Formats: sequence, structure tokens, C-alpha cells
Amino acid sequence: MRSRGHRSRAVTALVVAAVLGAAGCDAAGGDTPSAGRTAGHASPTPTPAWDRSPRSIAAVGDSITRGFDACSVLSDCPEVSWATGSDPRVDSLAVRLLGRSGAAERSWNYAVTGARMADLPGQMAQAATRRPELVTVMAGANDACRASTSAMTSVASFRRSFRKAMDTLRRKLPRTQVYVSSVPDLKRLWSQGRGNALGKQIWKLGICPSMLGDADSLTSAATLRRDRVQERVKAYNRVLGEVCAQDRHCRFDGDAVFDYRFGTEQLSHWDWFHPSTDGQARLAEIAYRTVTARDPAP
Repeated sequence: MRSRGHRSRAVTALVVAAVLGAAGCDAAGGDTPSAGRTAGHASPTPTPAWDRSPRSIAAVGDSITRGFDACSVLSDCPEVSWATGSDPRVDSLAVRLLGRSGAAERSWNYAVTGARMADLPGQMAQAATRRPELVTVMAGANDACRASTSAMTSVASFRRSFRKAMDTLRRKLPRTQVYVSSVPDLKRLWSQGRGNALGKQIWKLGICPSMLGDADSLTSAATLRRDRVQERVKAYNRVLGEVCAQDRHCRFDGDAVFDYRFGTEQLSHWDWFHPSTDGQARLAEIAYRTVTARDPAP
């Protein structure tokens, strides 16, 4: 009797110890590996903040995203858009991510030629109706391309409009990802295009007068004007990076588009300022690299 009772109490003690031990692991918050994990059961992997394979895309922005002057003079050509175009020479971001049939079914272009940052909230509202998993943003060139430097959008207004655009999207789609392109280097586009006589004639029709006006003039006044436009573009890009950095589902290109050295082959052979089909392909490459990178641009 005593021997059986002793064995019974010993078994009971072992069971209690095992239960308490298991409870102790849970109470410790899982810092100590449990028996299940030791046996090879993997712990759940946190869902990444950035999905490198979104399944639908909406584009917002200005004439560059509409493929303006890439196919014919003073006309949109969305089929060569870097963001959503179907032209195989461009291999747009949508085609690279979704495939050709997927891009046709699940990508939408809400960019408008001539749009400024103040127009972006309205475009974002339209894009949100499609519930895309990724929205691409390229806007700001027209805020600098004004009749004069004094008419350029202020940095403060630019910031307010971009924040409003992001807020507009977030109210409807809190987890949709956003790729933000930097504004291109307008001064480089001027320096590359001003050697073409036809392009300079088209510039006189009103394309970016703050930068392209009096294209051949190298006076101190003309140089100062272009430098002011250049500094404003740099300030816009700082805003884009700063506002985007406040949103865990947003990626800025780290000035990759601004830093890209557009040559004459990458410029429209109609106006020698907007990207050509080849230029659109380079923009698509930059966007794809940014969207699919394991880590965001520095």
C-alpha cells in the first residue's frame, strides 16, 4: 500500500510539474523555445509591410505618365506609359508585375496632362474606386513649369497637396502601397534638348516656359531663372521623400528619376523635353527596381 501510494504521488507530482512548466513557458511570452518549436515547428512569419508583387496598379500624375509627345506631337500616348502602357518596347511597370493580360485587366491610368500636385487628391479619389494594390505617383514638374518663377507652386502648398492626396487614399485604402517617383531634372532636359531647332520651336508654344523660355540665352538673368526652377524641383523632391517616409506602405525612388541622365534618345523627337518611348522604358525600369527591391531606397 505505501509503495503504491508513493508511486501514485510521484506520478501526480510529475504531471503537475509538466503542466506548470508548460504554463511557465506561455507566461514568459514565448522567449524560451517551447517543446513544439524545439521539435521543428516554425514560428509564424510576420506579414511584410511591403509586398513586392502587387496584383493591380493605378497610376496618377501628369503628362509623363500619359506618354505625352512620345508618339505624335502635342498628344497623349498612354500605350507607352511607363506605369501602365501596353507597348512591348516600354515593358511598363504594370506589364512587368502583372503580365500582359493582367496589365490589360488590372491597371488603370488616371494621370492628366498638365496636372499639378493640387490635382492629385482628385486623381487619388478616382484611383481608390478601383481598390488597387499599388498606386504610382509622378507629379510636380508642372508645379515648376510655370509662366515665370514667381508663379511656381510654393513648397508649402506642394506639401499640403501631396499630404491631402495621401490622406484621400488612406481614408479608403489604408494598406494600398504607393510608389512615388521623383520629379525629373528639368534643367538637364533643357540642356539636352536645346540643340534641336524643331524642339525649340515647339517649346515656344508654351512648354515649361520657366525653364525653356529663351532657350539659347545664357545671360545671368536666364541662368538665375533656370537655377531657381532647379532648386524648386529639388525642394519638391525633398517633400515627396519626407511625406512618403511617414507612411509604411509608401516607397520613394530616392531621387532615381531626378538623377537619371536622360540623353537625346530618351527624349521625345517631337518636343525634345518629354520622355520618348525609350525614355518611358527607362522610367519603367526605375519604378520596377524600386517596387521589387527587398529594402526601400535610402
